[in-house]
Amino acid sequence: MFKLIRKVISLAIAVVVIIPTYAIFVTWNSAHNPTFRAKAEVIVVPGAAQLNGAPGDVLLGRLEEAKKNFDAGYAPLIITVGAGAPGDRTTEAASGKYWLRHHGISAKRIISIPVGRDTLRQTQAYIKEMKSRKIYNVIIATDAYHCQRAMTMANDLGATATCSPAKTGPNTLEKSRYRYLFREAGAYLAYITLGRRGIHISDHLTNSGLVRYVHDFI
Repeated sequence: MFKLIRKVISLAIAVVVIIPTYAIFVTWNSAHNPTFRAKAEVIVVPGAAQLNGAPGDVLLGRLEEAKKNFDAGYAPLIITVGAGAPGDRTTEAASGKYWLRHHGISAKRIISIPVGRDTLRQTQAYIKEMKSRKIYNVIIATDAYHCQRAMTMANDLGATATCSPAKTGPNTLEKSRYRYLFREAGAYLAYITLGRRGIHISDHLTNSGLVRYVHDFI
């Protein structure tokens, strides 16, 4: 009986302390020690808020990072991805493509996928496009603390992903607060424990908080 109680207590400690600590560590480590490949087949810009076609500060930081990588010759193609909010005149993907086109990148080098308002939906959309083109190596241009989760989802869906953290905007390492680290660590933990089993905890924030729904996981 004593051994059983000890096992239950040990399991509770693991669930309450060890597992969340692991999620925080890997999220922090990916942000501070990003895995980056100097050559890939495509750069992806996950969507974030836009206003009437103008990228918000977060999306702008990601776009600037993608452009820097493209200009350096790290990949010959950029994918912008992301749907619009209800009532929007355009989408996050279209906003990103417009910005890139007006900053010197040919439209032929940009693919816009207006799908998804959370990381998993967006990842599923751009991975589907990549597979249709038979390309698999991707650099994800996103926020530093978003890197671990974004790469994990892409890798799970068959890509080989690395991350290039945004160096400008409100979500750089210098400007990010621990709240963002904890939020991303929590979202990563939710994905590896539930998302891989078909239960999706969306990272899209609404007035009522995180949106939860079940989906058919690919």
